[in-house]
Amino acid sequence: MRFVAVKSEEQQAAGMVFRTRDLVVRQCTQLINALRGHLAEYGWVAPRGLESVAMLADLLDEEEMASSLPEAAWTMLRLMTDMLAGLDARAANLDKEIARRARGDEATRRLMTIPGIGPIAATAIVALAPPAETFTKGRNFAAWLGLAPL
Repeated sequence: MRFVAVKSEEQQAAGMVFRTRDLVVRQCTQLINALRGHLAEYGWVAPRGLESVAMLADLLDEEEMASSLPEAAWTMLRLMTDMLAGLDARAANLDKEIARRARGDEATRRLMTIPGIGPIAATAIVALAPPAETFTKGRNFAAWLGLAPL
């Protein structure tokens, strides 16, 4: 039987930072999809991606776009773009907090020396992963992460 290791308050707080960041990113995705979907109903189609969302937000500011949409729709679309900007700012603040935590922890700094591991992944591993002694092989840790061989 495997027992779950008790996490320190600091580890729990770091895990909370990641869960909050994940929530903010999911809310951004919801808003982007809603914005694209509502604009598509009025014939304004944009490709996926953050660049296209910025383009749609710029289109909402143009006079031609504002006059082609009903006022209630334009108001709600502007509300969504404002909410999205606020969530982006919150996500950026959370990223700064994660980077700050990464600089302050020796284990995280060592993990960031691995190619492809940045501050977010390194801090997440330190905060959320069980102790390394829990795994008998590196393969077991990779499976815990959700990685599978090709």
